[in-house]
Amino acid sequence: MNMDQQINDCYSDNKNAKTSRREFLKKSAAFAGGSVVAFSMLSPLNLEGQLTNSDDPRLYTETIRYSGGSGSVLAYLAKPEGTGRYPAVIVIHENRGLQPHIKDVTRRIALEGFLAIAPDALTSQGGTPENMEEAIGMIQKLDAEATKKDFTAAVQYLKTNPLTTGKVGCTGFCWGGGMTNQVAVNSPDLNVAVPYYGMQPKAEDVPKIKAAMLLHYAGNDQRINQGIPAFEEALKKAGVSYQIFMYEGAMHAFNNDTNPERYNKEAAELAWKRTIGFFKEKLK
Repeated sequence: MNMDQQINDCYSDNKNAKTSRREFLKKSAAFAGGSVVAFSMLSPLNLEGQLTNSDDPRLYTETIRYSGGSGSVLAYLAKPEGTGRYPAVIVIHENRGLQPHIKDVTRRIALEGFLAIAPDALTSQGGTPENMEEAIGMIQKLDAEATKKDFTAAVQYLKTNPLTTGKVGCTGFCWGGGMTNQVAVNSPDLNVAVPYYGMQPKAEDVPKIKAAMLLHYAGNDQRINQGIPAFEEALKKAGVSYQIFMYEGAMHAFNNDTNPERYNKEAAELAWKRTIGFFKEKLK
């Protein structure tokens, strides 16, 4: 396997967690590579992967619990400040757990007029730890079926929540992209699914999908992209409403602006615009 293929593997990506972000940026400052130069041009707020503030007066945020397949599940909730009912969106984290970046993504969605929650898949193990390397190991130990039930239970929680309109969407990244596909398969009440570079479900499970699908893929992501043809064929055969977008030149995890090696500003902004537009079209 060549280097391009290796760096596009989700697990090799997470090896970066062994080095702190501060240390990584200090070391990378010595290089003049295009990706580092481009990254240095981002605002100080974005350097920490934060496009929103946790105390933004326009938002109401809190940590909640809902009943899932493994018991009570912790989740971060964000919604517009004030009264009203909003369409809902589930945000599923990468295999690093519920990191600050995902909470930030949740707030970004809330600022677009949605009630958004980001469940912590590691709740049953005490919650996401600060150490990303530890979180990766914990994710690998999860019971797959119980975890699917934890996230599909979030659909019902939001569908019946008095703060929502009853319409529910789901999006996720990397490991969370694959889990978003599983939520679509296992929850007929889900209205919209937007997986980012996620592992595809089995072809025989695709007919269970009732949600409209918007699929984002990175051009340089051989491991994930090899599953696209069979998935698309199954979607067509089952009559599922879907759109596929390929971001040429982008790598796996291109949306994560806390990862300077992978983040692709152009691809991330375009995919985000399409994601929010899709949610507004299908959920509002």
